[in-house]
Amino acid sequence: MIESIRARIPREEFDYQVLLDALAEYARPRDKISDLLRKGVIVRIKKGLYVLGPELRRRPYSRELLANLIYGPSYISLETALQYYGLIPERVEAVTSVTTGRSRKFRTPAGLFVYRQIPLAAYRFGMTRIEPGDAPPFFIATPEKALSDKIRLDRGTGLRSIDQMRAYLDKSLRIEESSLAGLDPKVIDEIGDRYPSTKIRILAGLVRHLRKADGHE
Repeated sequence: MIESIRARIPREEFDYQVLLDALAEYARPRDKISDLLRKGVIVRIKKGLYVLGPELRRRPYSRELLANLIYGPSYISLETALQYYGLIPERVEAVTSVTTGRSRKFRTPAGLFVYRQIPLAAYRFGMTRIEPGDAPPFFIATPEKALSDKIRLDRGTGLRSIDQMRAYLDKSLRIEESSLAGLDPKVIDEIGDRYPSTKIRILAGLVRHLRKADGHE
């Protein structure tokens, strides 16, 4: 019975409608859902969003996809995206995203999911779709956008010069200058225009300086 339910659910992350379709042969599907939850066959991440229980999973569930689905519109950015691209060395426990809605936090069986509000104009630029092989695709900020979001949302940093930006990125975020030199300053300029943000324009100036010193330009 359990195996037949799993066969009808195409991936580890699924919503309420997919679950109802998988239980279409049951006269009282809602009662069956309660039973599956009680037994740990499925796990509720939030209302209307589930993952298969540990014994039924064909692969680990995707926290990145869950982040896209828990609260929207949203896409992964900030520390989680910076870690994903290898820009910061620290392991990030919470999955961080940006959204046009109000800032929220969700503590779930899959961990903590944090959403930070940004303006619509900034939200619409700098998102990409990642297709990680056999795992489901998800939406994430580009490296330039993730770093710009982080700088813009870090309050009280008082970054007014390239030297201050350089010190902040080195000491607070521990980003290597060689990694910064790989970013596109023109993209960062456009992000700065969409916020708008002087701090992001200073970041673009620093990246240009590092690229020139590194022989990129």
